[in-house]
Amino acid sequence: MNHLVIAPIVLPALVAPFIIMVLRYHMDLQRIFSVASTLLILAITIALGVQAADGTVQVYELGDWPAPFGIVLVLDRLSAMMIVLTSVLALAVVLYAIGTGWDERGANFHALFQFQIMGIIGAFLTGDAFNLFVFFEVLLIASYGLMIHAGGAKRFQAGVQYVVYNLLGSTLFLFALGTLYAVTGTLNMADLAVRVAEMPAEETALLRVGAVMLLLVFAIKAAVLPLHFWLPASYSNAPLPVAALFAIMTKVGAYAILRVYTLIFGPDVEVTAGLAGDWLLPAAMITLAVGAIGVLGSREIGRMVAFAAITSMGTLLIAIALFTPASAGAALYYIVHSTLATALMFLIADQVMERQGGRIAARPVMQQSGLLSVLFFVAAIAMAGMPPLSGFVGKLLVMDAAREHDLVWWIWAVILIGSLVTIIGLARAGTLIFWKSHGLQDTADQAVVVDESEDLLDGTSQAHAAQAAPSALPLVVCFGLIGAIVLLTIFAGPVTRYADATAEQLFTPTAYIETVLGGGQK
Repeated sequence: MNHLVIAPIVLPALVAPFIIMVLRYHMDLQRIFSVASTLLILAITIALGVQAADGTVQVYELGDWPAPFGIVLVLDRLSAMMIVLTSVLALAVVLYAIGTGWDERGANFHALFQFQIMGIIGAFLTGDAFNLFVFFEVLLIASYGLMIHAGGAKRFQAGVQYVVYNLLGSTLFLFALGTLYAVTGTLNMADLAVRVAEMPAEETALLRVGAVMLLLVFAIKAAVLPLHFWLPASYSNAPLPVAALFAIMTKVGAYAILRVYTLIFGPDVEVTAGLAGDWLLPAAMITLAVGAIGVLGSREIGRMVAFAAITSMGTLLIAIALFTPASAGAALYYIVHSTLATALMFLIADQVMERQGGRIAARPVMQQSGLLSVLFFVAAIAMAGMPPLSGFVGKLLVMDAAREHDLVWWIWAVILIGSLVTIIGLARAGTLIFWKSHGLQDTADQAVVVDESEDLLDGTSQAHAAQAAPSALPLVVCFGLIGAIVLLTIFAGPVTRYADATAEQLFTPTAYIETVLGGGQK
């Protein structure tokens, strides 16, 4: 077995408790170990991505117990792409948190950060539905700690709301797994695919119930309307560098839908045919529309970016809901783009909030206003899907994949009108924050202006923000993410071919099933 497959899960699982137990009072050492761990994870995931690029499926059997009796990790093109994306984002976020001092504003940031990476990568690599639930719970626990990092009443309130809604989703997840296990006798995803395909039609009532409950769980994680209500408050009130990391968390829900409803309940499985797409497509279209309206109506920059994240999830889920190889390929390209663009927008929003508060309003000119306005302009183009950046390419691919669908004109109209409304909303925010601010008289304390109505930061954090001189590292990270988006645009051809090959592998899961159940490599 290739032990590299489990390494990106084991490494943060070891580093996190080491930081808590040994380095709790040594912030510099915490930063060194956290960055070193994240860099090593990036190197490992890139190596795994290279190994999976030719279509090879690798299985790692924990305890050397073969599937379906033992726990397995599975590396294929899709999981490899997602773990590389996760590690790239993680490196950007940890460097940004260090550069801005966010990691100092509360306890155990780096330990929780490593646990978060562990949970996300584990969810992408697991080949077992129950362990997908386990890694979801690791995500929930670590993300809650990160959400309330640095304290504040609004942040704590949003964190409690986030936990309650996600615990309800976790409970539903357990019910769904129990139902599937009662019907099939297994939770290994490859084995489930075989047993579901062989099940007589007259015995599939409970199976459909389990499939519907799973879809609802993944819809909660992916923030699909009407199950999206937890996201705006949670993401906008969280520390925005943490919200940038959370940009990959909604993609875990999208990934799970793609994986489960192509492998287990695929389009060729008669008893569940159309189950996901019939409900998911209209919900995704409404999600996109509501997100765009939220961007236009937001009065705070953090909330605006949270609604922009909902808009991008709507576009992504439209592509997934079509359930064709072409639409899945478009979805995979758009996953990469939307994760990078959403994270970039959250980091730029944090830079603005650190200097003048979160309200979208004309204020005295902030420090580095010109540089931040350029960053915001590029990020807005990427987020809205305007040419020439990768968001435009991604939306074209989604629209092209929908050409043969019965609702093609509705899909195109929602995407195009949603993009227009998003552009207007982002342009309004940029005008108020950067352009109209130049018409106001400068003030001595223009470095940081915090609304009295805002209590996102505690007193210690406010003092830190007011006294600290701007660091170059956060801006370097933002430009790095812009560089990644530009590269995604320049190399759209090779990335699209990889995404299409991945989609083909998803819709012909024979190699995946045979490799997992055979315990080998194919």
